[in-house]
Amino acid sequence: MKTIKTAVLAITFLAFGCGDGSTGQRVLPSSSGNINSLNVVIDNLLWENQVGETIRNVLGAPVEGLPQNEPLYSMRQMPPQVFSGFARNNRTVLKVEKGKPASISVENDVYARPQLVITVSGNTNAEIIDQINTNANKLIDAFEKEELKEKQRRIGLSVKNDKDIEDALGISLRIPSAYRIAKQDDKFFWIRKTTSKKGTIDIMLYELPLDAIRKGDSAVVDIVKARNAMGEAHIHGENEGSYMITETAYAPYIYETILDNKPTLETKGIWDMKKDWMSGPFINYAIEDKINNRYVVLEGYAYAPSVKKRDYMFELEAILKSVKVK
Repeated sequence: MKTIKTAVLAITFLAFGCGDGSTGQRVLPSSSGNINSLNVVIDNLLWENQVGETIRNVLGAPVEGLPQNEPLYSMRQMPPQVFSGFARNNRTVLKVEKGKPASISVENDVYARPQLVITVSGNTNAEIIDQINTNANKLIDAFEKEELKEKQRRIGLSVKNDKDIEDALGISLRIPSAYRIAKQDDKFFWIRKTTSKKGTIDIMLYELPLDAIRKGDSAVVDIVKARNAMGEAHIHGENEGSYMITETAYAPYIYETILDNKPTLETKGIWDMKKDWMSGPFINYAIEDKINNRYVVLEGYAYAPSVKKRDYMFELEAILKSVKVK
């Protein structure tokens, strides 16, 4: 009987040790790592030559729309022989393997959950470099989506009630509870969070008539005109007569994208405070809401003097991309 009981316990232990008890999936540790951080598993010699330089040029390229150069990802390199134990728990991993056929593979939840592991391989340095350059946009897009998903998950742990926004504008947003509504004027909202460095992260929400933004090259002109008008009406500095405008010395970037399954114009640039010394980056989304004959405009901007701003802007992007138009 003792032998039978021991065998049953052993089988039970193995069953639970190799699955979650219900789905049969492997039990994986929780992943770790800061947002926009990336583990690069690559031989030291490869990291120090043109292969590593190519990775840094692609995944360490400057983020568009910031007033100073900051890389897309903060990278930590480690050789394959030390990639074990807790080192495997990083949420985003890029592996480089030399001496194998040229390819790129994308895997989820390999060593931890949630996790994205992308492996780039090639028989020679030239093949590896070609794989990275050819698939540069796909690499960036894959890591960005993973980081955005994780940031939105973290935001979802504590969100503020957005009923006032939903009632006024007919939209919902997942806004962290640390933010406060600093101003509400009919269908305009100014939402703020104070940072630990005595700066602020801010959000503006408003709507425009559908004919307020023209198509084509004129779109960016109309978006800048609208945000300047909103700044003059609602966002004022400490000096008398000061208000927020768009910095004219830096041409904004504008792209076409999709938010909540609707055509959207994404604009990145630098804001300035007229008659004051404040400035910083902004990201603006103008969502085409044909059903309600309007554009819904969501903008996030940061004031963080002498501080890196990449992660602040990424937080704002994650908030704004959670929008649902009712």
